[in-house]
Amino acid sequence: MERTTTLSCEDNCKGTEADLDAVRGAMLDGESIREMADWFKALGDPTRVRIIDALTHGELCVHDLSVLLDMGQSAVSHQLRYLRDVRMVKRRKAGKTVYYSLDDDHIGQVFQVTHAHVKHK
Repeated sequence: MERTTTLSCEDNCKGTEADLDAVRGAMLDGESIREMADWFKALGDPTRVRIIDALTHGELCVHDLSVLLDMGQSAVSHQLRYLRDVRMVKRRKAGKTVYYSLDDDHIGQVFQVTHAHVKHK
């Protein structure tokens, strides 16, 4: 059984010299925190990460994504709907075909920075 260690301040700790009121005032509001948590939750699923990875290379239709991910179109569409709800991807319809791409450049940037961080040793 692994032992866990609780990290805490010493009993006589009086805190840092930080202006906690200033920090509190600069912290995110509740709505922003909820939206960010939802956004990161979206990346908590490997299938959705794979979809984002594929879309960093350009716009793709549901068929393309289903082939790349070796999944049914229905399952891919379900994940794309989730990603649309959190504004990570957007869609464009041309006739009966729906094309998906990253919602904006920030999505790709966050994806690349995250990838660099997890590969950093």
